[in-house]
Amino acid sequence: MDQINKNNRERWNALARANVEYTRPFLDFTIEDALRYVYRHNMLKAVDGKRVLCLASGGGQDSVAFGLLGADVTVYDLSDVQLERDRQGAAHHNLKVATIHGDMRDLSGLPADDFDIVWQPYSINFVPEVDSVIRGVARILRPGGIYYLQFANPFVQNVDDEAWNGSAYPLNGTYRDGEDLSVYFPHWDVDQPDGTRIQLESPHEFRHTLGTMMNTLVRYEFSFLGLWEWMKRDDTPVPGSWAHFTQIAPPWFDSFWQRKEIYAHPPQPGTNDYPAGDFRN
Repeated sequence: MDQINKNNRERWNALARANVEYTRPFLDFTIEDALRYVYRHNMLKAVDGKRVLCLASGGGQDSVAFGLLGADVTVYDLSDVQLERDRQGAAHHNLKVATIHGDMRDLSGLPADDFDIVWQPYSINFVPEVDSVIRGVARILRPGGIYYLQFANPFVQNVDDEAWNGSAYPLNGTYRDGEDLSVYFPHWDVDQPDGTRIQLESPHEFRHTLGTMMNTLVRYEFSFLGLWEWMKRDDTPVPGSWAHFTQIAPPWFDSFWQRKEIYAHPPQPGTNDYPAGDFRN
């Protein structure tokens, strides 16, 4: 376990204990809620009986949604507290959910071709490189399996949503792959039930350029199925507000869908063996 891994484990445990939004289990979720949640954009069909890996998505949200629809769910996450929330959600809904503590960059303990779906919400930006993650996903997914992925819009990571100057949100900094952006945003403010707000250290969060993401997915022979950006709905957003910012610069790709194809010649880690069609300068 490297220092980034150790720091992020500690910081996500602290965020979970502070009940940040992404760590609150879906205790009130219904089957109708799960249907809307899982079958977004009509990209998945019946998941009943499907083997689903919720990758770096602990917190008792995704696992509950898939479990309510009859999927065979495993959660793989770095945060001990997040995994406890999955167990809490499963017990509340009387679901069977397996939990595994681990780093998303090392899926070697999971069998090859074992999952029908890998569901990875916003988490890949918390590791400095994506090759090991996507390579691991390609190994454990069955041919034809679906990889759902969320990640930050790398262009927007150069923009401060609180920096509205009356006419624009200034674009700052250079567009560098692998840059640790937590140095610019070292704290998260977490609202508490009593109305107070506490400040906690940010996890290490890294920019992954669109070229890096797309070329790595292509390298491991994923085919692209669809992309949706996230914006907060508001017909009349106030300039400088969060809703306004997201409609100017969508902060992340909310739904990024891939299908694993059958390898003809699996690429080797650390090589430049990109498939034909990668036109790099």
